[in-house]
Amino acid sequence: MYHSDISIKEGAFLISDAHYSTKRPELLEFFKAISSKHLQPTQIILMGDIFDALFGGVEKTSQKNQELLSLINSVSLKLEIIYLEGNHDFNLQSLFPNIQVFKINQQPIKCSYEDKSIYLAHGDYDGDIGYKIYTKIIRNSLLLKFLNLFDEYILNKLDKYLNMKNDCKELDWFEGFIQKRMANRYECDYFIEGHFHQNKIIKLNNYKYINLAAFACNQRYFIVKSSKDKELLEENIFSKET
Repeated sequence: MYHSDISIKEGAFLISDAHYSTKRPELLEFFKAISSKHLQPTQIILMGDIFDALFGGVEKTSQKNQELLSLINSVSLKLEIIYLEGNHDFNLQSLFPNIQVFKINQQPIKCSYEDKSIYLAHGDYDGDIGYKIYTKIIRNSLLLKFLNLFDEYILNKLDKYLNMKNDCKELDWFEGFIQKRMANRYECDYFIEGHFHQNKIIKLNNYKYINLAAFACNQRYFIVKSSKDKELLEENIFSKET
């Protein structure tokens, strides 16, 4: 858990789980719309798994995503961007020099918004012991250097696996899982995360838990409204035609 000095702004855009790739190019158009001021967020919060495969230290993943990388960095010169690393995108700080990047071991991060306290996370910060060991190993710089030797083969295999996944399915066990997982753990007004792609709000004992929809599913993103509104986030769907 990390107590940040981040102040969330009214009008901020939250984007989660875009899983950007050549087969899911919509996020590139979304950032072009921001760059051209067709969309005008006050702040951008990237909630992890923005790319399907972007690993700092594995050069091939940067090359494959270079157009969007450059565009995000260009936007970051004019607009505050906060990036919470996910399980598909990590070791990112060197790739985004003007963006505040939060690693998995810093999540959830505590932020403020008006008179509210909010935790933000990608969502995979508290996996079981096996998952925690895996996350440390996969981010190891020596392993990443090794992966560079076989990057084309490994990334092709990864692409085939990721293309078979259904990122938009409803999890019938999700609400019970969250009730158990989050019980009595946090003091806040809202806890917001992605990772599970469920687009659900669950009222817990003393705060609201919000699981964001995946941008990869119908290009959904969220805009922060005044905390005086009944719901903190307004759901939107991006289309090049709008």
